[in-house]
Amino acid sequence: MECFRIDESGYTGFDLLNAEQRFQGATAIAIEDDDARRLIREHFPSLQAAELKYRALSRRPANHPRLLALQRDLLAHYKCVTYVCDKRYLLLLMFLDYAVEPFYYERGQDFYTDGQNYALASLLYTAGPTLFGKRAFDHLLASFQRAVKEKSPQALGDLVQAARNANWRTLPEALGPLAQFAAPECLKAIATPGVSTDAALVVLQSLISRMEVMADSAYRVEHDQSKNLLTYHDLLQSYIGHDEAITFRQTEIASFTFPLKLHSVTQVDSKSSPAVQLADVMIGAAIEVANTLTGQRAGGLDALAVMALYADHQLIHMLPSINFDQQKRFRQGTQASEVIDYFASHFPNTAAAGRGV
Repeated sequence: MECFRIDESGYTGFDLLNAEQRFQGATAIAIEDDDARRLIREHFPSLQAAELKYRALSRRPANHPRLLALQRDLLAHYKCVTYVCDKRYLLLLMFLDYAVEPFYYERGQDFYTDGQNYALASLLYTAGPTLFGKRAFDHLLASFQRAVKEKSPQALGDLVQAARNANWRTLPEALGPLAQFAAPECLKAIATPGVSTDAALVVLQSLISRMEVMADSAYRVEHDQSKNLLTYHDLLQSYIGHDEAITFRQTEIASFTFPLKLHSVTQVDSKSSPAVQLADVMIGAAIEVANTLTGQRAGGLDALAVMALYADHQLIHMLPSINFDQQKRFRQGTQASEVIDYFASHFPNTAAAGRGV
């Protein structure tokens, strides 16, 4: 059975505002350990370390050509997909999912039509500090993140006050549900058990949606050891075991279909898996590229050279865009609301129970 190996990078738990790690992501590669071991020997014949690690190798400029060549080999000859998200943008999407959308849902409005939630999140990401005041906007996001984590009356009250302290009337469509109405349906969604700002499952689900397309038949996943993913083991098993035939449109290039081709997800020690080590190289380079292109870091691989290695279908990026017409075309006809309702009905323990991600 075909096996995709996955490694992640940039994980900071519930804290999506971590200033030191702005991006999070993961790479999946369909490659066997024997092939991976051969590629490591070919590209790094003098490697002394017990494990191939991107961070250690990339510190030496002499390794940069080898790292580029290794990625070129993988992307040209193996099934690969890399997912990268801006965590602040993802937090804004979650804010809209839990602190805004339930207000409109209760009033019979589809907040997700043609992906308008992504457009609004991009607007908030870009203009929020100006519209609401930078300090007030930062405090609002921090208060939302804390409210999702603590779910206490105090934290929920602080969130409502943070919305009211922002200049919310400049964009009442976004902040009004909290600031003007303290909408009970929104506060209930935030306080729902299982709702979290931990992005691990979001990342894995995004990779699964692409692996489902790339895999010809049943496949399995081996993931680098991850305590955070163990939290979602039962949920993943319920996805894998769901046998009702149904398809939901997500974007013009993506859909989500049950039953899944995915057969199993297991965890392995990367030290014993050369294939997972190659996934580490891929996602390490991709996160570094994101940091370089946004001015967060310098001195790594040539960012444009890395980007040129990828075909469009090999890269998923959850990044803000103010090209609203393009966003609308890309997500026109999305069935996001139907997906949420379906998951809430068939997977009652899912974190999306509060009409969220």
